[in-house]
Amino acid sequence: MTNLDQFESAFKSSDKAIYTFNRPRFARVLVVTDLNATGLSGFTEQIRSYLAVIDGDQVQWDALTADDFQSVQEVLEQIEKRKPDLIVTYRHLKSNAWQWPYSLGEYLDVMTQATAVPVLVVPHPDAGRAHSHSLVNTDRVMAITDHLTGDDALVNMAIGFTATNGTCWLSHVEDQGIFERYMDTIAKIPQLNTDTARETIAGQLLKEPTDYVAACQAEILAQDVPVKMERVVVMGKRIIEYREIIEKHKIDLLVFHTKTADHLAMNGAAYPLAVGLRQIPLLMI
Repeated sequence: MTNLDQFESAFKSSDKAIYTFNRPRFARVLVVTDLNATGLSGFTEQIRSYLAVIDGDQVQWDALTADDFQSVQEVLEQIEKRKPDLIVTYRHLKSNAWQWPYSLGEYLDVMTQATAVPVLVVPHPDAGRAHSHSLVNTDRVMAITDHLTGDDALVNMAIGFTATNGTCWLSHVEDQGIFERYMDTIAKIPQLNTDTARETIAGQLLKEPTDYVAACQAEILAQDVPVKMERVVVMGKRIIEYREIIEKHKIDLLVFHTKTADHLAMNGAAYPLAVGLRQIPLLMI
């Protein structure tokens, strides 16, 4: 390695991502259900209590009941007409398929991809699977991603939904399988020291999100935001790691991205998480 290469590597290593806090605002919330008017009233009351951290006199709550739509297209038209900042719903609208853990249902599949509006998915009201702590409040929120560094939008959304004096976990799980595949390739190149590569690359992969969380913690402290921020940065099998972290910390709300760059399908680990984690609310952005 030349001196120039060493200097460039040192320079890039010291270039750390910064974080800017910007609390999200929700002036209009749309509740989408297949309930009748009586069922809607109780459901909405529960949701407003759960989301007390974003509720207030300036928030306008709107709703769609079973009689307000007969197709996915009609739901999309209502969303476009009412222009909510947040949608609240549950999987398998107008379907009994919520009994099986195999999909989200056609309404939710389309809503999460065809609109830019964040969608809060709560446990199905008829399923009886919700954890006892899952719809009480949002004092234990976790943001998950496979690329945390620089993702201010995800962090701000997670902090914005964390109750006053609650805890927000920022988690980054580096995929062990992908890492091992690259290590296998490096091991076949005689000019590269495999042991050194394994140690330094793994260290750098985890260092960047760790440094970013530190920047987030410093900014939240400087802005006097009444939220405690914790870090989870590990390497492992993503779905397994996420499930263990969620169970360990009794998370009340999971926040994650659901769109790929071309918006044609739910990204990465998002879909199996969304399908499988039916016991707690999910904020899909």
